[in-house]
Parts: sequence; C-alpha cells; structure tokens
Amino acid sequence: MIFVNFKTYPRGTGKEAVEMAKICIEVSKENEKVKIIPVVQVVDLYRVGQMLGDTAEIWVQHVDGVKWGQNTGWILPEGVKNEGATGSFLNHSEHKTEVSPSSAPQAPLGNLRAAIERCQEIGLRTLVFASNLPELKRMVNLGSEMVAYEPPELIGSRTDSVASRSDVISEASKICQERKVSLIVGAGIHSEADIKVSLACGAVGVAIARDIMEADDPRSELAKLHKGFIL
Repeated sequence: MIFVNFKTYPRGTGKEAVEMAKICIEVSKENEKVKIIPVVQVVDLYRVGQMLGDTAEIWVQHVDGVKWGQNTGWILPEGVKNEGATGSFLNHSEHKTEVSPSSAPQAPLGNLRAAIERCQEIGLRTLVFASNLPELKRMVNLGSEMVAYEPPELIGSRTDSVASRSDVISEASKICQERKVSLIVGAGIHSEADIKVSLACGAVGVAIARDIMEADDPRSELAKLHKGFIL
C-alpha cells in the first residue's frame, strides 16, 4: 500500500486536495491489489469524501484521544469518522504525541495510547510513526495494527531515502513480525528501487509526501512508484 501524505502542501489543500485524491484513486485502479490511500488535512476531509464516495479509503493526518465534550481545539475521532475517514496517522515526527504510562490515573488529552484506544473503540484504523528502532520497539506494544519507521532527517530528501537503511528496515520488520504488526516505511522515497528494497526487507507499504506533492506530473510519478510493487 502507498500512503500519500498531503501534509499542508498547496497541492494538498482545498480544491487542489480533491484533485490530488482523485489521482490517488485513479492510479490505484491500475493495480487494485495495491491500495493508494490519500492522507488529508482534517479541514479537507469532507470535500474529499464527497468526491470519492463511501467506498474510498481516506485517512487524516492526526486525531486526539478525546471523547465528546469540552475539548476545544482537539480532533475528535468520531468527528473524522463521521465525515468519511477510515484511519489516521499518529505520532508523525512533525506532530509528536506524548506517551504516558499505562498506570497513569488520567492520560492527558494528547496521549498517544489514549488516541489509539479511542480509534479502536470506533473502528478507525491507525498508523503510528517511529523515528528510530528504540521508539519503534515502544510503538509496537501500543496496540496499533501498523507502525511506520520514518527517520526524520531523510524526510523530503531528493537524494537519499529510507531504503538506504535496508539493515534498519530488516530489523524493524523482525520487531513488527514478533508483535504481529505491519510495517510501513517512509522518508525520501522517490523511485521504484526505493520501494522494491523496502518491500524486500519486510515492509508491506510506504508513506510518501514531497515526491508526489511537488512533482511536475503527480499522476505519472505516482504511477511509477505504484509499479514498484510489482516484484
């Protein structure tokens, strides 16, 4: 699978986000065994969902571990699900989330563990990000079905990618397999070779942003990367 993170790029915002999501779905249909999932800003979720329809898989970039009530400024999991989201990123390096001990009497609003549990309660899928192996070892024990290894220093790189750290991906895969958690990798991915290496090392999918969002021809670039899943 390919997660296309729209972040707050111009091409991933407002009406442009609708067009980009449409490209994701259209390219995905060229090989329906490999999903391409648009990961949108919460403010664009409704308009993207209206265009793609109820059958499309759309994710958001973040939710919080809150329930109905007095939570000004926080993102309610039920709110995004009701608007069509099927999943959410959590703990991305650009939006880190505190992890409190499970014994804490009351987890803070921004608590990662609480966010995962809230998503599970309502059937919202989650992908939890880790910047390195020590963090990944902690993340696989929090209950998310998927964990992403994404070294922050390679995010947005035009020359190097996470695939250059094949030994780390292989180790991350072993850690995930022991906990029956699927591994996604990201950071700097910009070629079919990057994807093939990542899959060969045990990843089941990739997270991409800049390579698509700033491409001269996003559709062609995404189609090229999509072909990387054909082994």
